[in-house]
Amino acid sequence: MSAVLKPLLELRPMTEADLPAVMAIENAIYAFPWTQGNFRDSLAAGYSCWIYARDGGLIAYAVLMAGADEAHLLNLSIAANCQRQGHGSVLLLHLCECARAGGARRIFLEVRPSNLAAVRLYERHGFRLVGLRRDYYPAPAGREDALVFSLPL
Repeated sequence: MSAVLKPLLELRPMTEADLPAVMAIENAIYAFPWTQGNFRDSLAAGYSCWIYARDGGLIAYAVLMAGADEAHLLNLSIAANCQRQGHGSVLLLHLCECARAGGARRIFLEVRPSNLAAVRLYERHGFRLVGLRRDYYPAPAGREDALVFSLPL
């Protein structure tokens, strides 16, 4: 009988040393990615920045900004070959718990309407559409709106 080993999953705070791997995923999955400076600034500002790794290799990351009694999910990204495997849910639930533990009573986020997988993920976890930001994101044909979602914690 052969044993099937489960992958080792690790969720930990992001560090500056993670940025090359973060940028590799960011640049691979987005036409208009965050810059390394965006991630450095988030770390320097003390935002809640997280890494999700499988067998030591980065598969996802997220950035959450919290203040007063609310939090704002700024970035939640999953490597292309790891999408639609439940990793986004694991990371999203962790971020909601971090926000709750930090005193937030509500979490907000923006998402492109064209990112249907992300929209479905947020809706599955109870996020509700609360607004629209016109021409928020750069897009190949100019600009794209952002859907604003919120979840009471």
